Amino acid sequence: MVFINSEAKFNDNTYLIDGSLFKLKGSMSIYVIENDGLRMMIDTSASYAVKDIVKKMQELGVFPIHKILFTHSHWDHIQGAERLKKLMKETDVEFLASEKALSNLKNPEKINSLFDATAKPVLDVTPLKEGDFIDLNGLKLEVLNFFGHTMDSIALLDSKNKNVFVGDTIIDRLDYETFLPTFMPSDFHEPEVLETFQRLRELRSQINSISLAHYGVWEGEDCDRIINEMEDLHFQAKDSMIQWYNENPSMNYIASKYHEKFVPNSKTFTKEHIGGLVLQMEWLTRGLRSSGFIT
Repeated sequence: MVFINSEAKFNDNTYLIDGSLFKLKGSMSIYVIENDGLRMMIDTSASYAVKDIVKKMQELGVFPIHKILFTHSHWDHIQGAERLKKLMKETDVEFLASEKALSNLKNPEKINSLFDATAKPVLDVTPLKEGDFIDLNGLKLEVLNFFGHTMDSIALLDSKNKNVFVGDTIIDRLDYETFLPTFMPSDFHEPEVLETFQRLRELRSQINSISLAHYGVWEGEDCDRIINEMEDLHFQAKDSMIQWYNENPSMNYIASKYHEKFVPNSKTFTKEHIGGLVLQMEWLTRGLRSSGFIT
């Protein structure tokens, strides 16, 4: 089994860089795809992480960036855009996102207010739709609508390297012992998530790895594990959280129950340092509330 979580080049064209969300190692994947001198970055992490991300890109020889693609418009994927552009004043940076993301990117508070997070508007974005191709000097990346986590989420299929970049749509798996589901506010739509799960299953013969936004690249048998478990874990987490919320709406209570049932051996969220998991439970509960599963 192969879980790639080190900052390096992991296939012929792609680099993994740790975006250090909340300044935590292994919490946010930034991917840079390069072909024949043309470079595209996938997502940006938070603005405070940009300086370190740029330093890492320079060390890997993949800076400056020519294109920045947003897998969706949640704050942790777009907040660093403005600062990145300022650091690349001499480069004509192109922003790309789903055509359905343009409104959210212009008015990011619409989709991010329930996170108590802010992001500055991102303008002049090239819209993408299902079936479009991004051409990096001959390396063609196919755009797929992977809706559900948000209704503007897209994935990118790299057929040459048999890899798919899925953002947050499928699952967050920070390591072997730590997973989180995808029902975040304020745009979660379960029927679309289930359709996306099916689309990924249908892609299995075309891929050998899945690149998650949170966190890392899962190859071979680990790729199978993600695909085989994602739907079952989604429903287990959702049903359990609804039950726990009805028992006791305290986020500390829900986080404790989640830790006990799903991630007891997590090194990211431990019993002694459960604050980060409490925050995640708050966001996930807001996602269930905004989509009508709890009141």
